[in-house]
Amino acid sequence: MSAQLQTFPSTWVRYTPGQRLLRFALYLIFVLAIVQSIRTIDVIPEFLYDAPTQMADLLHRMWPISWRSFPGSIQQALVETLHMATMGTILAIIMAIPVGLAVANNLTPNRTINFIARFILVSSRSINSLVWALLFIAIFGPGPLAGTIAIAFRSIGFIGKLLGEAIEDAHPGPIEALTATGASKGSIIAYGYWPQIRPAFWSIVLLRWDINVRESAVLGLVGAGGIGMALNSAMDLFQWDKVALILLLIFSIVIIAEVVITRARKTLL
Repeated sequence: MSAQLQTFPSTWVRYTPGQRLLRFALYLIFVLAIVQSIRTIDVIPEFLYDAPTQMADLLHRMWPISWRSFPGSIQQALVETLHMATMGTILAIIMAIPVGLAVANNLTPNRTINFIARFILVSSRSINSLVWALLFIAIFGPGPLAGTIAIAFRSIGFIGKLLGEAIEDAHPGPIEALTATGASKGSIIAYGYWPQIRPAFWSIVLLRWDINVRESAVLGLVGAGGIGMALNSAMDLFQWDKVALILLLIFSIVIIAEVVITRARKTLL
């Protein structure tokens, strides 16, 4: 007698029991985190209920916008903000390029140098721009110099990390060909890596400048120069029509910077 194979209908299961348990644990942790956050955050119900009335009153005091206040200190502060963002980005590029070259394993195959470079990049990104600004205000005093250097030190981690990743993603063929001809390290970087990473480099720089324009508008709140100082001064003096003008200027400059970046990318890339 020939043994007959019994076939059973197979049932498709999207997740294994282990995966379902893991998903349930993640959902539970997420819910517990939300509940704990709600319990920890001190929300005063009276202020929450009164918020729409206060918002309407604030908007009423902001209108009409004080356009006559633009010439003078506010205009100068706006220009100063753009200068801070631009100079901070340029300084960051100068400091980030060596770190980006050192962090790339294929270009600098030295673990000690890679670790030091990676430590610099992580340190730059882990400290917020406002904290950098407070640190440099303590060193250089209040003003745009502290804000410019804060922007530069904050930007090193961003530019250096993405530049290092672009170098590591470069095609090894041209580099191997240049190495076989006995080319120097500088020639390998200039003719092997640079043509491949140039689009990524300019994209990184333009994106960082766009981010720095936004951040430089906020650094003035802690005394690091720019239009943020004018905003802080107007709020302290309850000049809400000036506050509305400054907020509108910040919004406008961010939009203009976005347009400039988009056109620059099309031109350079």
